[in-house]
Amino acid sequence: MIDSFRFNDLVNRMGTMRNEELKEIENLDREDIEEAPVGPDDVSRIAPWARQITIRGIIASFIIGIIYSVIVMKLNLTTGLVPNLNVSAALLGFVFIRTWTKLLGKAKIVSTPFTRQENTIIQTCAVACYSIAVGGGFGSYLLGLNRRTYEQAGIDTEGNTPDSTKEPGVGWMIAFLFVTSFVGLLALVPIRKIMIIDYKLTYPSGTATAVLINGFHTAKGDVMARKQVHGFMKFFSLSFLWAFFQWFYTAGDNCGFVQFPTFGLKAWKNSFYFDFSMTYVGAGMICSHLVNLSLLLGAVISWGIMWPLIGREKGEWFPANIPESSMKSLNGYKVFISIALILGDGLYNFVKVLYFTSTNIHATMKRKNLSTFPDNDKQLPIDDLRRNEVFTRESIPLWLACTGYILFSIISAVGIPLMFPQLKWYYVVFAYLLAPTLGFCNAYGAGLTDMNMAYNYGKVALFVLAALSGKNDGVVAGLVGCGLIKSIVSISSDLMHDFKTGHLTLTSPRSMLISQAIGTAIGCIVAPLTFFLFYKAFDVGNPDGNYKAPYAIIYRNMAILGVEGFSALPHHCLQLCYGFFAFAIAANLVRDLTPKKVGRWIPLPMAMAVPFIVGGYFAIDMCVGSLVVFAWHTINSSEAGLMVPAVASGLICGDGLWILPSSILALFKVRPPICMSFLTAK
Repeated sequence: MIDSFRFNDLVNRMGTMRNEELKEIENLDREDIEEAPVGPDDVSRIAPWARQITIRGIIASFIIGIIYSVIVMKLNLTTGLVPNLNVSAALLGFVFIRTWTKLLGKAKIVSTPFTRQENTIIQTCAVACYSIAVGGGFGSYLLGLNRRTYEQAGIDTEGNTPDSTKEPGVGWMIAFLFVTSFVGLLALVPIRKIMIIDYKLTYPSGTATAVLINGFHTAKGDVMARKQVHGFMKFFSLSFLWAFFQWFYTAGDNCGFVQFPTFGLKAWKNSFYFDFSMTYVGAGMICSHLVNLSLLLGAVISWGIMWPLIGREKGEWFPANIPESSMKSLNGYKVFISIALILGDGLYNFVKVLYFTSTNIHATMKRKNLSTFPDNDKQLPIDDLRRNEVFTRESIPLWLACTGYILFSIISAVGIPLMFPQLKWYYVVFAYLLAPTLGFCNAYGAGLTDMNMAYNYGKVALFVLAALSGKNDGVVAGLVGCGLIKSIVSISSDLMHDFKTGHLTLTSPRSMLISQAIGTAIGCIVAPLTFFLFYKAFDVGNPDGNYKAPYAIIYRNMAILGVEGFSALPHHCLQLCYGFFAFAIAANLVRDLTPKKVGRWIPLPMAMAVPFIVGGYFAIDMCVGSLVVFAWHTINSSEAGLMVPAVASGLICGDGLWILPSSILALFKVRPPICMSFLTAK
């Protein structure tokens, strides 16, 4: 979002949210919003859409977007798992503007009141900015084009040709993001009323964000927000100082607390240790226990059992005299078995969501004709009628959305083949003709289940384009086409989540769309610059280093599979892939068909796939996060429910923000003074 996976995708997609949980979200929405009814005066006092976007809000969004771009880029290039930072983005927006208005107040300067609409705009703009760093392909399909990944995939592999590489560059990456990121903003704008008001889709993530923002802007919520802000700042400071302290002990490879052999040196060699990363402890606090335990189970199965056993077959199953990074060595089993788990889980959920979407659309259309929706609005509660009034009052012209979509499509159809001649212009045109339909299916399914299937649409495009383009062009065409489809489908779905948030916070759709566009434009520049900060300062793509970028090699090998088929697999790997592919589907079936008390303990295949390549250390960190949350809920459940998101966000932001000064020091060749390492007694 896993391919630079957003963790709300990971949690919701792999947790398979059930109808009961969706009803809880709906009830939360109703109860929380009805505490402060929407009166006629509330509607009339709402600022016009142009005044909801403020200079101070854009500045706050810009700062938050940069901070989170650095954080998620680090996560992209280490494990590929990115936690959902939407809640902390809304919290930080609240902190920034409240602090600013209080400072002005102490200086006897009158400032514009801070409203929930401005808070929503800040959150939307900031998330749009850092989402480019999450889903822009810097840790997956774009990085998979570089020469280092080409060499890791095996220079002797048929279809993996030297011409199928393109080294990262700030210029072409910014251009690629600009021509691909804006189309998705306009794909579904004409049907936003149908999705939000007529179909009344839940969009749980958008609803939860709205509930949070609405809660901030009440007397009761202000007190709670101050507690959360205090907790956030406290743990942000501790996490930042701890990261700064650790830096002094990392002068060489395998040095520092990040390589602390917690369970002994033998376990350390098999990646089982606690690396004192507050980022992943915080991520573990945000994620469900099932995600974290699935990560740990995947680490035990792979690094604890499978890789030691397969390693003994060196010389029998795979040659003994080839580099460890080759796909014909043990590394090939790691990559392709991970792919099998990812594809099995993705295929199951893809079919499930399409079935769920089609049956719900059919049932809705059978129950009532679309033309009768406005009449049914008369039966709605008065608060909903007023929210609907605000949502539809300042409409986005249909001609503007259609003209913009056509214009951006033409620019992409011309620009992308110039950057990547392997992807023919007619493939791009076909993608943009198909994109609105794919975007609707994905956005409708996300509204029902909160599952964003954009990466699965992208993987389908990858295999199809790789196969159609042939051996010489297939790898590049598949990787670029994957990014093209994923970008359109994902951004259009994210925008619907934002429209849901705007609907519940009485924010104008026009201001939401413009703030999303501003955030996207900022992200298209900030994300590549952030990537190059890491790319130049650290050893990105080194399978033995801290910045493994595991999904780059996964995506390149998916493209090679699309071109070559199963001939790219090492000995007996195909049989193992069949087994894990079947396991992924079976695990999902058992989770969905068994009672909830049983299904909630079935492991999540997508989560299990990550440590197969990366290792088990971060899974231990995240399980520590789960343990902290469990203990906190045992001691004081009400306090834990309020403070866990703020504390987790503080841990993530403090540790992540240290990356910025540490990478600048690395660029200037300033090395830490000490190497803390561990040796056996012998």
